[in-house]
Amino acid sequence: MLSKKTKYGIKALTFIARQEKGVKVQIATISESENISHKFLESILLTLRKAGVLGAKKGKGGGYYLLQEASEVKMTKVIRTLEGPIAMVPCVSLNFYEKCADCPDEDKCSVHKLMIQVRDNTLDILRNTTLADLV
Repeated sequence: MLSKKTKYGIKALTFIARQEKGVKVQIATISESENISHKFLESILLTLRKAGVLGAKKGKGGGYYLLQEASEVKMTKVIRTLEGPIAMVPCVSLNFYEKCADCPDEDKCSVHKLMIQVRDNTLDILRNTTLADLV
């Protein structure tokens, strides 16, 4: 299941992406509009800023803004930044691989075979979906 952190992160990013180019959005505005806790949203947006998805300007006229066009922000980056691995089990993860302790042979494991298909199809969707597609 998608965590609330990731769900709220996607909602906040789409809110920011809907604004006119160059407009900086304050946390309170997003929080109120999307019904997300201000404090929780603050930590989510900070994570996205550290990952290079968002920029931030302090002070009067400040707020958060996209560092790239919405059409350049791929959902794989957003999901991996907020959620971690896309794969449902570590033995099929492309970026966070770990061998399953209870599996002697991945090539003969039925769960492994199924989860590779799930991962590949999920990746296909996320790689081909940008923030602009969600606005």
